[in-house]
Amino acid sequence: MSFQRSKIIWKFLFLFPIATSIMFFAPPSVRFLIGLIPMDKCTLESVEMLTSGNSADSSLDLWSRNDVQTCTSWKAPIIWEGMFTPSHYDQIHRNKGSSVALTVFAVGRYLDAYLETFLNSSEQHFMSSLPVTYYVFTDSPELVPNIKLAPNRHLKVIEVERHTRWQDISMMRMKAISDVIESDIRHHATHVFCFDVDQVFTGRFGPEALGDSVALLHAHYYHLPRMLFTYDHNPKSKAFMKTGDFYYHAAIFGGSWRSVKALTEACYRSIMADKENEVEALWHDESHLNRYFWLHKPSRVLSPEYCWDTSIGYRSDIQVYRLLWAPKDYYNLRTS
Repeated sequence: MSFQRSKIIWKFLFLFPIATSIMFFAPPSVRFLIGLIPMDKCTLESVEMLTSGNSADSSLDLWSRNDVQTCTSWKAPIIWEGMFTPSHYDQIHRNKGSSVALTVFAVGRYLDAYLETFLNSSEQHFMSSLPVTYYVFTDSPELVPNIKLAPNRHLKVIEVERHTRWQDISMMRMKAISDVIESDIRHHATHVFCFDVDQVFTGRFGPEALGDSVALLHAHYYHLPRMLFTYDHNPKSKAFMKTGDFYYHAAIFGGSWRSVKALTEACYRSIMADKENEVEALWHDESHLNRYFWLHKPSRVLSPEYCWDTSIGYRSDIQVYRLLWAPKDYYNLRTS
């Protein structure tokens, strides 16, 4: 074993328990102090310097939030409350004819536990100004609840196999999403957003979130130093990373249908390559997603407002909750 590889492994063994302890077991006082760690600041002198490729972003106020980072080092915007005018994005995307496909997996006990609440809350808050089609992937199509949908909103059910291990369900969604984009979504929607089902919309989640390639800052990591990000540090895995830009949450990702198809295909290839080598990435599809966004920078980054965990406690920079983690009961949900 080379010295460099040994160094990486020992660093991981030392830092991983620290990061996971902070994420899951830190008392409220520690989490509050973590929230005081300053983020980097946007250094752009003009909004015209953004490279998002989104004409609507000319109205963004990157300096309205001096408490957070509002752009990345590669000049993509990071979207926070107070930076944008909602009606402006609604009008721009209506005029462009934007439409959105929302994919969500509700397999096994996750369907009964979360799906109805997820869909009902989405009807209230998700892209309410645009046409939306829900793509519900499930092993029990007959149990999908009958949700009252607004005009220009539709629901399609795709039957999928239920894998024995929840980790395989999580990772195999990449292929399922790629397949349905190819067979259906690309003919009907301009954008795709992919969600975990154990979440509840609580505030506007609108067209300001749309972009060519969209990633989400993980609520538990956005104030932590980069050395504590739990990337996969196993050199044998295709998800291997020494370092990165941010730590992204796989509970939400999106973009144009072409970009999401490219992302899901690449992650699926990496997952299958790991399987052939009898390797499993640390955080499964999330590890592969972080690797992909390290190599292919997202054109838009969403702040943790778009997927917040209230167990973190008070954070002054979180001015609105747009989507919340639902209560977790992993033992009962992930056991047969």
